[in-house]
Amino acid sequence: MNTSRLWRTLLLVVAGFNALSAVGGGIGLMAPGSLGMPTWWIEESGFTFFGAGLILLIVVGGTQVLAFVLLLTRRPWALFANAVAGFGMVLWIYIEVVLLPVYSILHTIYIAAGIAQLALTFACLGVLRRDVGIEQKQRYGVRRG
Repeated sequence: MNTSRLWRTLLLVVAGFNALSAVGGGIGLMAPGSLGMPTWWIEESGFTFFGAGLILLIVVGGTQVLAFVLLLTRRPWALFANAVAGFGMVLWIYIEVVLLPVYSILHTIYIAAGIAQLALTFACLGVLRRDVGIEQKQRYGVRRG
């Protein structure tokens, strides 16, 4: 398996995980008491569990599902969609950590998943390739050593 195929496969796995997590979490938050979280966690944030769940489902989950499907079907906008979805996931978790009075290991897992999605998107774009820039150095006469 070549490296570009490996990066794409890993990105598919992470995007699929993020999509399932965001959609499942959004639905879970919208169903009263289904996740077993006390209401005082969200009372001072200005949100309700239903409102937060709706945003998580539509905005975060929607972009994650779209990014996954575009990547799976090899559409031209797939990597852009994955960058947007990964950034959205990181932003969602950051805002959640700022607004909620509690911390969960899930915050670490999901922010890491968002960062992984961004990193894998860059890897798919060839950022990690060693030969990037060599042609430009040779063209402009940059010498090594």
